[in-house]
Amino acid sequence: MVELALDEGKKAGAKKIGKISLIIGEMSGIVDESVNFYFGFISKGTVAEGAVLEFKRVPMTARCRDCQNEFTPSEFDWSCPKCKGSSLEIIAGDELRVESIEVE
Repeated sequence: MVELALDEGKKAGAKKIGKISLIIGEMSGIVDESVNFYFGFISKGTVAEGAVLEFKRVPMTARCRDCQNEFTPSEFDWSCPKCKGSSLEIIAGDELRVESIEVE
């Protein structure tokens, strides 16, 4: 992420990166505090040092392969609420990407 932000900042002629917005799926296993900690450490001495990280969480969404119904599974019930099928495809919630980079 830091490398991507630095590359894009360089392309834009940035003197400072002010904010990086991240899209993170709730199933990604990414912990905001850990990202903030390591970002601060890795970005030290670069134009990204001191940038604010904004986290946008995406809830898990599944699609039933039997009836095509899209839903958010509950913690203990992953069956389709419409047809009770159990053949599911995860269509959202495992993302990890940079949405935008604000530069000065």
